[in-house]
Amino acid sequence: MAALVGGGPGAVAGALAAVGVHRWSARARSPTDRRAMLEEQLLLRQLPLGADLLAACLGAAALPSAAVAAVGRSVGAPLGPRLVAIGAELVLGAPPELCWTRLGARHPALAPLARCLVRTSLGGAPATGPLVELAREQRTAAARAAHVRVRRAAVLATAPLGLCFLPAFVLIGVVPVVIGLTSRFGWAM
Repeated sequence: MAALVGGGPGAVAGALAAVGVHRWSARARSPTDRRAMLEEQLLLRQLPLGADLLAACLGAAALPSAAVAAVGRSVGAPLGPRLVAIGAELVLGAPPELCWTRLGARHPALAPLARCLVRTSLGGAPATGPLVELAREQRTAAARAAHVRVRRAAVLATAPLGLCFLPAFVLIGVVPVVIGLTSRFGWAM
């Protein structure tokens, strides 16, 4: 940048460009990371429906392994195959605490569901109430996040409008007043 622009301004421009490239490269992600992030977002979106369906199946006195497998078959990917796999593990006699803990560790978006089911399997309490509450909390959190995104979009949309209208306001409103005042001030002198 110093060679292109020259001297001190080139060094400043080079430093600013270096900072910009560094910040951009920190945000750039590999395709695998982007895929994993998208999958976690999809799991988070499917969590309330899965929790409600699981609560309904368990409330109808279904076996936990059958309930988890049925919900897994009715919910699409990426949540469905994971629940089907856990249902198969439960049928084979795996400890429920281990299955749910492992699911929560692998997928942070499903950690609330895993914690809820671990608590109920250890305590022996019915899981329907906590699952319905979990679904309600997740829907509320999703609604709050959507409101935050909408407010942010509204703020970001006003910046270009400001950049368009501010020069027009200055040229049409401020400049004539300043010219009028300076001409009157010049005649008065």
